[in-house]
Amino acid sequence: MIKYYEKSKAKCQELKHKDSILILGIESSCDETSVAIVKNGREILTNIIASQIDIHKKFGGVVPEVASRNHILAIDKVFKKVLETAGKNINEIDAVAITYGAGLMGALLVGVNFAKALAYSLDIPCIAVSHVEGHISANYLTHKNLRPPFICLMVSGGHTAILKVNNYISHTLLGSTVDDAAGEAFDKVARVLGLSYPGGVQIDNLAKFGKPNIKFTKHNALKDSLNFSFSGIKTAVINYVNSKKMKNEDFVKEDICASFQKIIVDDISNKAVKACKLQNLNKLVVAGGVGANSYLKENLTKLCKDNNIELYFPDLKLCTDNAAMIASSGYFNLMAGKNIADLSLTAKPTVSL
Repeated sequence: MIKYYEKSKAKCQELKHKDSILILGIESSCDETSVAIVKNGREILTNIIASQIDIHKKFGGVVPEVASRNHILAIDKVFKKVLETAGKNINEIDAVAITYGAGLMGALLVGVNFAKALAYSLDIPCIAVSHVEGHISANYLTHKNLRPPFICLMVSGGHTAILKVNNYISHTLLGSTVDDAAGEAFDKVARVLGLSYPGGVQIDNLAKFGKPNIKFTKHNALKDSLNFSFSGIKTAVINYVNSKKMKNEDFVKEDICASFQKIIVDDISNKAVKACKLQNLNKLVVAGGVGANSYLKENLTKLCKDNNIELYFPDLKLCTDNAAMIASSGYFNLMAGKNIADLSLTAKPTVSL
């Protein structure tokens, strides 16, 4: 194990002088089995995602054990398809990048073990990538000239945070949720409304036909900070719906979605712009699955234009979990000689922001 690790470090040093570096990324943190090949951290050669949405839809959310089993069934097939689609031989791969956390433990282990075995068999480096860093790197694939430093608004099912991205491999946490993540709140509200999984997409679609005219209780103790709290608004919506049902009163789902979404998105957007001003940075980058929300894009576009801030969103297909973003982050870690893994690498359900 020590010999493999030392050889990996030496190879990373050698690769820094290579003009074209191919990183194979693997992502299995939740319900997407994805493998990709990325060149020099910026160019996607192929990025294949085997989604489990239809499998988990009948349960109203992701079932960890079911997700793990389906990762096992899919990962080798997706891997072989990626090589075929990219027209690459397995020996052309320079390193393997793998999501080690955060996510579902069993799901992560499938990817981690596959990546370690592959890297060891090819005698190439294995790079451990944080899921959070991966989402940030999705923007480097979309915007070829984007360079740190900048402010990143991280909005996903598992994380809602404002980060100052110092360089390609490090960032500083400026604010985060103290309870539910935004994506988590969206999914829970969608469930009480009887909407199908994934809930965030359903709420976004219904909100377009509704009016934000319902004044839900809003916990505002964090208004002067860069932190968030979404548990209060989530509970207020759930109580509103349950109250209407108990009284046999009608309610308009579209208006509920529009009102709920506006409160969450306005809070997120205003604090992201505030962070840019506080840090004297004029670049705001959005990362994570909630980045696909149409109202978030519309609202931030207006706010950033009014405040002379450059706004960056990843391509829609790169907002959700995918291996291309992991490969991109793996490249930048490799170039910095950071997070080179040995065979003791294991999955972590949580990672530090």
